Amino acid sequence: MPLPRAFDYLPPPGDSPGADWVGRRVRVPFGTGERVGLVVGVGPPAEAGIALRTALALLDPEPLLTDELLATLRFCARYYHAPLGEVLGMALPVGLRDGQELPETRPFAWRLTEAGATALDRLRPGGPRRLAERLAGGSQPEAVLDDGEDATAWRGAARALAGRGLAERVPVQAGTLAGSLAGERDPGGPEPTAAQQSALDALRANAGFHPFLLEGITGSGKTEVYLQAIRDCLRAGRQALVLVPEIGLTPQTLQRFRRRLGVPVLAFHSGLADGERTRAWLAMARGEAQVLVGTRSAIFTPLPAAGLIVVDEEHDGSYKQQDGVRYHARDLALVRGKALDVPVLLGSATPSLESLHQALRGRASTLRLPLRPGSARPPRVRVLDMRKRVLSGGLCSEAVEAIAACLARGEQALVFKNRRGYAPVLLCHDCGWSATCKRCDSAMTLHGAGRRLLCHHCGARAARPPACPDCGGLALQAQGVGTERLEELLQARFPDVPVLRIDRETTRRRGELEEKLKQFGDASGVLIGTQMLAKGHDLPRLTLVVVVGVDEGLFSADFRASERLAQLLVQVAGRAGRAALPGEVLLQTHHPEHPMLATLLAGGYPAVAALALAEREAAGFPPYAHLAMLRAEAPLESEVQGFLAEARALLGEPAGVVATAPMSAPMARRAGRARGQVLLSAAQRPALQAALDAWIPALYALKSARRVRWSIDVDPVDLY
Repeated sequence: MPLPRAFDYLPPPGDSPGADWVGRRVRVPFGTGERVGLVVGVGPPAEAGIALRTALALLDPEPLLTDELLATLRFCARYYHAPLGEVLGMALPVGLRDGQELPETRPFAWRLTEAGATALDRLRPGGPRRLAERLAGGSQPEAVLDDGEDATAWRGAARALAGRGLAERVPVQAGTLAGSLAGERDPGGPEPTAAQQSALDALRANAGFHPFLLEGITGSGKTEVYLQAIRDCLRAGRQALVLVPEIGLTPQTLQRFRRRLGVPVLAFHSGLADGERTRAWLAMARGEAQVLVGTRSAIFTPLPAAGLIVVDEEHDGSYKQQDGVRYHARDLALVRGKALDVPVLLGSATPSLESLHQALRGRASTLRLPLRPGSARPPRVRVLDMRKRVLSGGLCSEAVEAIAACLARGEQALVFKNRRGYAPVLLCHDCGWSATCKRCDSAMTLHGAGRRLLCHHCGARAARPPACPDCGGLALQAQGVGTERLEELLQARFPDVPVLRIDRETTRRRGELEEKLKQFGDASGVLIGTQMLAKGHDLPRLTLVVVVGVDEGLFSADFRASERLAQLLVQVAGRAGRAALPGEVLLQTHHPEHPMLATLLAGGYPAVAALALAEREAAGFPPYAHLAMLRAEAPLESEVQGFLAEARALLGEPAGVVATAPMSAPMARRAGRARGQVLLSAAQRPALQAALDAWIPALYALKSARRVRWSIDVDPVDLY
């Protein structure tokens, strides 16, 4: 529970708790009902006169959490100043949190029975026959079937065969993993390049905990280094944890890892059913699985035989949890790596300034992949000056001509616009009225070819008004461009080729992104997408990238804006020319002389990062300072400001810490609630943590705290 304390109970009748009870679940009476709790300590018998309630049942035969993982969770609670109960609840899969029995986690395979082998030739064409023909060559692990062409249909076919006695499900016999990987080189993979081999040699030369920053240009083969490092880990009989920033990257990574490693590779992310996440978590806890690929919450997976932790695209902001316990999975990966005494490999084409700063201080070793393998070369980048040009749907004529030429060559083009919807603003040309959300300080975005309005912050919906609500005029115009409008334009301009839009609206269902990219295939066509397509996806025939809306990130008030824009531009540009075909990137901008763009074109991301680090040091911003944010929201602005004023007065002026006065958030109202904040900054992390240690217990005691929803965000990545 999100309360800053633990609760004491007597053990169930007849049970004598010991240290081995720590990390096990118990069912206890709580209030007028029952709850499932986790034992975090065992103390001496209660003193006379202290009345304790008795726990109802011990649910687990052995601890679910190892000493190392429990210590990491305690650290997480201390560092991010979150209640331990909330941290433990976040770390456990839903099924375990709810007190369900521990499920079976052994890997299973399917094989034909004797009757199935005999009846194979008599089976009618269809899914059951295809599966039976595949099983005729030998038993197939379920993880392998999940990765095949019939991944969405084989289970139904297996049930049909089993119902007729033609196939059976059997547990996989544990083999000697090291023996199965005895070869010195992966026969299914390419020969490592010189840079890849140098990186692997450095990894192999450093046993135990050591942070590595693998800095490689897009398409340079970072994943190949991950695979070879994981094979080394498996060869030693150890486990590997791989973190990826988004669910959309997980299936592609799983497929590649399963094909190359030859062992079951489990997934862990919010798109899976609760039971699947529970089984994956327990399989790693029991040592029955060796490799797990997951998003940020996978960092809390038990690793009793840990050998390696990989954080792919370590710069990505999605590793930071933005509600509840506001942890950063990359930072906790380093904490766990140190506790487990295993190497941590952070990979990115555009490393975060925090990781680059750590490398400059000698706290991480930098491994560089400066070239793409084989004949592939980085794309050519051109800036298109948009000033005084006629635009069609946000595209200039030169960009449209480049797309046409690309399609004429039978290749693929990507038009990148990091704004979904049809248009970001609906404006009255007569009086200046614009459609804004009634619950947020934000404009509503046009969707559905301009027929409906949607707030991207609170989800409020409304129909497009037939006339201006203020003046009654009919001059309502859609201002700006979103992915839907680009799709409409390009479908009309290129009716004979597929035009595929990839954004949150078109990829809601599980596996829909993979299905759409598979259908798109290698044929000539146009992709339109948001940042979902900016990283990880490998499209060999994609040779042209057109970036629309560069200017939106050039003049932000956020001190991280230039870093994020440079990372995004480099990542999306890296989709072009990843195979033998040469690539080209067109950047549309009204500010071609902007210093950040000039620096990026002249020196690439390293030059932008060096300039940004110098600016941050001069301004006293992270990574040269450490931040914490007190956020509050309530229905009334007066309640927010009253709480923040009392909280700021309680803080005082702690040594080594500078705090702002209470202020409204840049988006002062969201989802009908007023929002405010106080920002703390310190040159040294211990000073900031000491101030928070003294301040937060006093915040819980404030009466005004009961009228607001407040939270502490340590190391915030979003100040807005």
